[in-house]
Amino acid sequence: MRLSQILKLIPVSKATWWNGCKTGQFPQPYKLGPRITAWKTSDIYRCLQQFQLSRKNKSG
Repeated sequence: MRLSQILKLIPVSKATWWNGCKTGQFPQPYKLGPRITAWKTSDIYRCLQQFQLSRKNKSG
């Protein structure tokens, strides 16, 4: 899954996403080529579930 697809699902900025990848908050990317980065779809859906749960818990 490419970054543009991920950002449609998880409402964060590119900078926030990359920082989250560096800190371990978001899944680690895979380099497919010198200028191509992607993530496993299963990792992204797992992250999306966690993101939705954390938002739900914050709202009460």
